[in-house]
Amino acid sequence: MKRIKIDRLIHAERAATNVVVKGWVRTRRDSSRFSFLEINDGSCLTNLQVIVEDDLDTYDQVRRITTGSAVSLRGDLVASPGKGQQWELRAHEVTVISVAPESYPLQKKRHTDEFLRTIAHLRPRTNKYGAAFRIRSEISYAIHQFFRDRGFRYIHTPIITGSDCEGAGEMFRVTAMDLNRLPVEQGRVDMTQDFFGKEANLTVSGQLSAEMFALSLGDVYTFGPTFRAENSNTRRHAAEFWMVEPEMAFCDLSGNMDLGEEMIRHLVTFALSECSEDLSVFTRFVDKSLARRLETIADAEFVRLPYREAVDILQRSGKSFEYEVSFGKDLQTEHERFLTEDHFGRPVIVYDYPLSIKPFYMRVNDDGETVAAMDVLVPSIGEIIGGSQREERLEVLEGRMTDMGLSKEDYWWYLDARRYGTVEHSGFGLGFERLLMLITGIGNIRDVIPFPRTPNNVEF
Repeated sequence: MKRIKIDRLIHAERAATNVVVKGWVRTRRDSSRFSFLEINDGSCLTNLQVIVEDDLDTYDQVRRITTGSAVSLRGDLVASPGKGQQWELRAHEVTVISVAPESYPLQKKRHTDEFLRTIAHLRPRTNKYGAAFRIRSEISYAIHQFFRDRGFRYIHTPIITGSDCEGAGEMFRVTAMDLNRLPVEQGRVDMTQDFFGKEANLTVSGQLSAEMFALSLGDVYTFGPTFRAENSNTRRHAAEFWMVEPEMAFCDLSGNMDLGEEMIRHLVTFALSECSEDLSVFTRFVDKSLARRLETIADAEFVRLPYREAVDILQRSGKSFEYEVSFGKDLQTEHERFLTEDHFGRPVIVYDYPLSIKPFYMRVNDDGETVAAMDVLVPSIGEIIGGSQREERLEVLEGRMTDMGLSKEDYWWYLDARRYGTVEHSGFGLGFERLLMLITGIGNIRDVIPFPRTPNNVEF
């Protein structure tokens, strides 16, 4: 018989016979005539209680079942007389698939996040991390649904690239060369002998490639892993993370901001309505103010604020910040959180940043001092989206590249898009893990990605 997932049984409308369930044992309690098993198969937060009577042929094996063991059960789904559960399973047949040793590290007690990161291969079996990664799956689906409903096309952009989108140089190099026998010419490694015949890196963004498809297919998006070799051990940074990056043809900065706000509100609303059971773990045990904050984000119109005004508000706040606030300096997390949490009490979109602190591809405004860039800031996180209207004017783009010391030859294909049918276009990048931190209240990026990659950590 085909097994039935526990999430379906928990929400069943009627009793059923000869039900097959498979999963892992969370706990076992014994009485004089029964054993009570709490079973979870990962499909939902709630465990299924299973009653095993002592006249079962395999009852001796049942009494040897330990926490973490895997079992297959067949029985009848019946109304439960116990509190807090509608159904329980009366087992007619128990097959022990495997017995976990007493050294199984996930015993019935609270474990710290730091400890669970050392056993990231097992932590999805805990309530907190099972809920976090089910939410990650559901929000991934909601992202694809959001764009498909709006006519966007999904583009798979390269993970290996020869371009540095951000111009920061914090990229992981990719090579097929023997590092112990590198070909050196005049004191430099001869990259023409490498697999691609030139230097290649792991991508920091799919934006430049997505732009090419936006200028062909209209509205597109990419959703995949990106990499940054930044030696940072903060709670907000990882070397490998996922980005959602839409690009839209015939779209200016205002339309870009509209989409960013609409997307955040849609995904938060989706989480509140479709992930309520798993979210309850975080509203009860991680952040008591989480539900109220998410409801505010879902319902409140986002503030739109020019960068110059944001700096003025921060300077006049009377608050002592660790990082100086002045025109021409990027906003730090403490500044972003002050604006969203203390000053406005809701999300804020800051736009028209100084040209001097932004990448080459952002459209220069008429003042010659700022670019048509925008960041979406949310409470508890700070920046969650960064985007801009792209520079569509060939001569201006070439000038910006010259000013930043970028090779036009390396970006010949990017410049071609401005030669042949150039139009205004815009896009942004949303940090998927930061979105999950916002939705769950989890404070460390390492705890919303299955196997975090950070400095000195590439386990699993």
